[in-house]
Amino acid sequence: MQLRFLLSAGLVACCASIATAQTTNSGTDKFAQLGTTLPTPNAYRTASGAPGTDYWQQRADYNIRVKLDDDKQSITGSEDITYTNLSPDVLTYLWVQLDQNILDKNSITTATQVGQIQDRMPFQALDYLQRSEFDGGFKISKVEMKGGKALPYVINHTMMRVDLPTPLRPRQAVTFSLAWSYNINDQTKINQRSGYEYFPEDKNYLYEIAQFYPRMAVYSDNQGWQHKQFLGNGEFALPFGDYRVSITAPSDHIVGATGTLQNASEVLTSTQRQRLAQAVNAKKPVLIVTPMEAEQAEMRRKGGTKTWTYAAKNVRDFAWASSRKFIWDAMGIKQEGVPVMCMSYYPKEGNPLWGKYSTEVVAHTIKTYSKFTIPYAYPVAISVHGPVGGMEYPMLCFNGGRPEKDGTYTADRKYGMISVIIHEVGHNFFPMIVNSDERQWTWMDEGLNTFVQYLTEQEWERNYPSRRGEPKNIVDYMRTGTNLQTPIMTNSESVLQFGPNAYAKPATGLNILRETILGRQLFDYAFKEYARRWAYKHPEPADFFRTMEDASGTDLDWFWRGWFYTTEHTDLALEGVKWYKVDSKNPELENAFKRQQLNSAPQTLSQQRNLQDIKRTLVDDKPELKDFYNNYDPLATTDADKQRYQQVVKGLSPEQQQRLSAGLNFYELSLKNLGGLTMPVVVQMTYEDGKQEVVNIPAEIWRKNNAEVTKVFITEKPVVSFVLDPYLETADTDLSNNAWPQKAAPSRFELFEQQQRVQPNPMQQQTSMQQKEQKPGSSTGASGGTN
Repeated sequence: MQLRFLLSAGLVACCASIATAQTTNSGTDKFAQLGTTLPTPNAYRTASGAPGTDYWQQRADYNIRVKLDDDKQSITGSEDITYTNLSPDVLTYLWVQLDQNILDKNSITTATQVGQIQDRMPFQALDYLQRSEFDGGFKISKVEMKGGKALPYVINHTMMRVDLPTPLRPRQAVTFSLAWSYNINDQTKINQRSGYEYFPEDKNYLYEIAQFYPRMAVYSDNQGWQHKQFLGNGEFALPFGDYRVSITAPSDHIVGATGTLQNASEVLTSTQRQRLAQAVNAKKPVLIVTPMEAEQAEMRRKGGTKTWTYAAKNVRDFAWASSRKFIWDAMGIKQEGVPVMCMSYYPKEGNPLWGKYSTEVVAHTIKTYSKFTIPYAYPVAISVHGPVGGMEYPMLCFNGGRPEKDGTYTADRKYGMISVIIHEVGHNFFPMIVNSDERQWTWMDEGLNTFVQYLTEQEWERNYPSRRGEPKNIVDYMRTGTNLQTPIMTNSESVLQFGPNAYAKPATGLNILRETILGRQLFDYAFKEYARRWAYKHPEPADFFRTMEDASGTDLDWFWRGWFYTTEHTDLALEGVKWYKVDSKNPELENAFKRQQLNSAPQTLSQQRNLQDIKRTLVDDKPELKDFYNNYDPLATTDADKQRYQQVVKGLSPEQQQRLSAGLNFYELSLKNLGGLTMPVVVQMTYEDGKQEVVNIPAEIWRKNNAEVTKVFITEKPVVSFVLDPYLETADTDLSNNAWPQKAAPSRFELFEQQQRVQPNPMQQQTSMQQKEQKPGSSTGASGGTN
């Protein structure tokens, strides 16, 4: 309904009260500064989010020797660790991580795992319940100082304290040695971050090996030793250092690892070395080990061993893979002038997907992540296909995604494989370079990486089917009950719904920041600045929050508070719209308006029935009962009305006269924040002529009342509809209250038979059809070609 109001001095005050005079909510002010929620800035970490003048971090350098037993599926190894104390503190002991102890029979993880017995259970579920029967975990046989003096040590589940003979003072280093062994888990039965896969068809093993050596824990300015137990979800906090690792494996195995190969002439054939040289400047991947060569190695079994030596500088970890089944391809790229060799190792079971896509995806990922963060500075980037579904290490990652045995695959399998490679290769940046504490904050690793994964997927292919990143994809999770959610700022081991919480929600939040709150220019600059500041260092959440605000020049405390510290969700509602036009005071215009309103008013039910039932009234039958008012038209314009209007106009300034005659439309929108999460208000207006306009109102509209506000829009043309969040930017969980007039969205339900057959994937269907067409005697066989 259109309403008229008088334009006068009082109108200004009226509009001001609509815009600002809101009653503040009781409870937490969503726009209060985070203040003491964040740690106090100091000389190590500044209020701007940058490392301070006194920032320091420890260093651990490794010389590791490891042997793979392909008959017993076990590892034996020894290592020398040189630990440099760059802190201002004196250390009397060191903490070492024993992550393989998660598979010890007496591990905390095994003791605290929960489960239920179902009437029908798959074998895999029983394997999980029986995992304690596996004899896993490190067997430590030696801990001693350089020179052979034994060091006392205490093992506390996945942590080991090594007591030093003399205190380690600032700027001093100590070298000590360890020897150890452990059994490798069957990844198909005990799902961990590394393990082996057995191929019964050719009786071969494929090994993806990580967390294989005792690793130094982090000692930092903000928490001292990070020796929280490894329970399974909270991944790794590790110092940087240089590595030299010698891996002894069966002589017919191909071994890929973090770093660069130091003894290529000893372990590679001259043909393989020539192919590697050719790959440096190749435009597409070059096969270093061909499928035929890998298949021959599967069958021949040479016997004996080879030792592969790899070196890596300034990395936080090391991983490797070994198998005689490996096909190996490589392609060199330049990243801001720095050469990077992109490579893949995979068994024949991974083709055709892996030969077609893996190394191309690795190269694309390095280029795209470098664009959005910092240039990749390591010499190699490797993707390995094996039993681990997805896991990351410096320069090397393990990835799943295997086609059917006939070589066909679904679209989900293809894009799932591409996405997992992007994700795991992307981890080179978060947390391998920007080295956050995963044991405490999974989101700083997985969430930031998933966000850049989304950007990288969209640059791979137009409208790439990304699972995470778009706000509309997080809505179902945000709708779940608060008892089923935890804030993003929750320790890794206590997070509920791990994937949505630690991966999707922070990634989506960053996308909302980039697209809706800051805009791409401000966001991209600030995000790159965070990566630049904290490359090869140990950032904490406050460092990220503060840097994003500092470099964008935007107060985002309200966003961090709502999206990261609560389980509130977005549900903005358009409760109602009032439409006003200015009273022009022109009697002809105003009387015509009133007549139109009167004529368009609907008749009541009684009026409609009276027209039908009362054929004639008394006055109809007796005209003499009529008087002046029976013919009086109160909306007729008189000369006196016109004279009064002329007098009013003469007393107004030209600007005021223009306002009276402009014919502007005033719309008062009543907005409510039903979900509690503060967000910008994105409003789409559709005009009478069909044209549209979108207005993005900053989230600060809620600063004086977090629950409800009214907002006035002034338009030259009449608006026929208003819609909130028309492009699904804010993860609004209820779109039914976002429109005026309200709209009902149609949906579908499906009817199906109780028993459904599993259909072949589209590639299988197409292949089967083509095979039928090509059979002798087929009517289309003679011309049946394929694309």
